[in-house]
Amino acid sequence: MKKKLLFLSGALTLLYACQQQSEGTFDASQLDSTAMAAISEDTYSNYVKTLSADTFLGRKPFTKGDTLTVNYIQAQFKALGLEPGNQGSYFQEVPMVETASTPLQKNLTFYGKSGSFSADYLADYVIGSRRLDEQIDIQDSELVFVGFGIVAPEFGWNDYAGVDVKGKTVVVLVSDPGHYDKELFKADTMTYYGRWTYKYEEAARQGAAGVLLIHDTEAASYGWNVVRSGWSGPQLSLIENTSVAKTTSFEGWITSGVAEKLFALAGQPRDVQDRAKRKGFNAIPLGVEISVQLKNSMRKSSSNNVIAKLAGSKRADETIIYTAHWDHLGIGEAVDGDSIYNGAIDNAAGVAALFEIAKAFQAAKVRPERTIVFLAVTAEEEGLLGSDYYAQNPIFPLNKTVANLNMDAFSALGATRDVSIVGRGQTEIEDYVERSAAKFGRVVKGEGNPSSGGFYRSDHFNFVKVGVPGLFMGSGSELVSADSTANTKRRKALAGRYHTVSDEVDENWDFAGILQDIRLFFDVGYMMSMEQTFPTFKKHSEFKEISDKRLAK
Repeated sequence: MKKKLLFLSGALTLLYACQQQSEGTFDASQLDSTAMAAISEDTYSNYVKTLSADTFLGRKPFTKGDTLTVNYIQAQFKALGLEPGNQGSYFQEVPMVETASTPLQKNLTFYGKSGSFSADYLADYVIGSRRLDEQIDIQDSELVFVGFGIVAPEFGWNDYAGVDVKGKTVVVLVSDPGHYDKELFKADTMTYYGRWTYKYEEAARQGAAGVLLIHDTEAASYGWNVVRSGWSGPQLSLIENTSVAKTTSFEGWITSGVAEKLFALAGQPRDVQDRAKRKGFNAIPLGVEISVQLKNSMRKSSSNNVIAKLAGSKRADETIIYTAHWDHLGIGEAVDGDSIYNGAIDNAAGVAALFEIAKAFQAAKVRPERTIVFLAVTAEEEGLLGSDYYAQNPIFPLNKTVANLNMDAFSALGATRDVSIVGRGQTEIEDYVERSAAKFGRVVKGEGNPSSGGFYRSDHFNFVKVGVPGLFMGSGSELVSADSTANTKRRKALAGRYHTVSDEVDENWDFAGILQDIRLFFDVGYMMSMEQTFPTFKKHSEFKEISDKRLAK
């Protein structure tokens, strides 16, 4: 009898092993070769070329390109066998308003006691309004220099202390103090206080009539051309963000050259901006005034987030959300006869990655236990609006949302030995990246320019603000290719394409690095999908408390 039982036990063990082999088992230490093979350069490159073709008219929300783009994404989700993500629909409507602000005077004149000077629209300043008023008329508004325009008690910093800016126009530096003094804030890792969105928000909270940001290429991490193209022409806002409580009457930027003339007119010392970068700075009324008259034409409408899902096999109520923004800048100023901002890297590359990752999950030997959500969001270029709307109106409960994995602007330079985490040190998702990168023989590093505030500049941040850990990851800098001549040629050819008409697919693209990153994104999400734990924020993250409260609900 004992021999029979042993035989039976061995037979059952062998049968179970054979069954598991035929059905496939998940091994977190190994890569799923079948899933990885489903991610293909041929299909990926075709997706990118299609989405960045002139046919899509630069994919700007509220245009024909909007309709063409969201319908195309929906069609791909259907073709990939994904279910609708929003109660039978692939769309989540995002109510917005498009406001086109036209200065009634092309020159902005600064009046001081000792004289005046004028700045040229677009070349020297840009200005607009999010208010739902047909005309903005601000007369003789006094300018007040408020340094960085930051109120941060946790850092012992208040640029508005002791000054009343109600009805006045604040002049503000970009970035935050840590960019200039490593002993302040988080050193060269920008905080949210350094983002232009925060500065506009704080100026509104302080009751200012208007705000002018002083552009600096290094501190902003982009040139004046980006400001000029991004802040001129029609602007989109969520309707809920246009109230008097949330926005000043006008918002704008001035060049550093205009700022120098302004401070000279105000009789301020040449180092006044440097003084504002140190603790103890007090806001300075400049004794200079401006008048701003804008004509607003408004159009309320809706764009759409496009959302699909692959239901989990065991814990379908728990979700991992992959995001990529589908929008770009549309049609703008012509450069050498080309006026379509195609946005191939930014961000047809990310949307195409959603499709490839969906293919990989469908091909996986073991189906994910948690639901995988694929979310292509609108209006990122207008201030992360699509993801902002989703975070405030989530389709899947936030306390059951495991993580957000965001893909925005991959590198076409080729395969790299390293991988970059933007805002490294924030979340436990980074631990998954470390484990996954090791499988590919790659190492994990932080972003190359943490002072640019990249962690606050893409769609994952709206998930972070409501307590959901978000990952923004991209290629590193150590190219695998040893051909220095080819590498240098490719770097030069691809440089300077951000927010320009030249962001298109051409012969200079090397897809190897992008595919490498997409496979890493898949593996990170796949590992999470097979676990029961929820990653959270690291101990010293400013978002850990809100995340803990979210999970406690």
